[in-house]
Amino acid sequence: MAEKGGFLMVGAIIGDIVGSVYEWDNLKSKNFPFLTPTCFFTDDSIMTIAIAVALLKSRKDPELLQSILVPLMQNIGRPYPNSGYGGHFYEWMYSDNPKPYHSFGNGAGMRVSAVGRVASSIEEVKLLSKLVTEVTHNHPHGILAAESIAMCTFLAYQGQSKDDIKDYVKTHYYPLGFTLDGIRDTYTYDVTAPGSTPEAIVAFLESTDYEDAIRNAISIGGDSDTIAAMTGAIAEAYYGIPKSIKSKGLKYLTPTLYRYVMEFESKYPGKIVK
Repeated sequence: MAEKGGFLMVGAIIGDIVGSVYEWDNLKSKNFPFLTPTCFFTDDSIMTIAIAVALLKSRKDPELLQSILVPLMQNIGRPYPNSGYGGHFYEWMYSDNPKPYHSFGNGAGMRVSAVGRVASSIEEVKLLSKLVTEVTHNHPHGILAAESIAMCTFLAYQGQSKDDIKDYVKTHYYPLGFTLDGIRDTYTYDVTAPGSTPEAIVAFLESTDYEDAIRNAISIGGDSDTIAAMTGAIAEAYYGIPKSIKSKGLKYLTPTLYRYVMEFESKYPGKIVK
């Protein structure tokens, strides 16, 4: 049995945790230990949780979301200064007056997955993903990447086929004119949104289940934890996550972060499918 649907951030969190040990020790293979004792959560998980909490507390009201988002991101994120924040984001996190800094990094896509669960329409996906992204990543490439991941999770959760999801991405976001086998030997570390978001989507499209999707994402190398977080969000929405993987993965979180996850899940529970 797998737990399908849920709140579409556990998929991202576990992808981040699995990829944490391979970001600076890239693999070019799908054969590797999964959720080892040396794995850990990074800024990808923390900010995914922060966005989810903001969506929950604001009840999707745009004005309330805008007023509470930055304080929540800082309050949840500041206790973890060594979690892997990029230079500009680190400054933003600990600033008394944080402002967007025109980023087009892949941090836009890695933290947005809960939008795909709470949104009730394509229009709401677009609105909410933009609101939670533009506080930092207000470059068009950042906005686009966040929307693409949120939209993929939304469409997957709504039961759309892989072909439908792929067609939507190709029409509105990225051409996806490559395969993982075609890029695996030459793909290099790239933290930009356009340089890693399409790869994360293709890792999902070529997968057979949740774990296979994460293995796909990590097998190309690059920014492994972030690519796997983006892939994992879509894969959870489409396949669900086996209970054994979910329960083991969440044990890596601190009690505080775990409580946030459970608070969100109480509002947006998963459903059990074969």
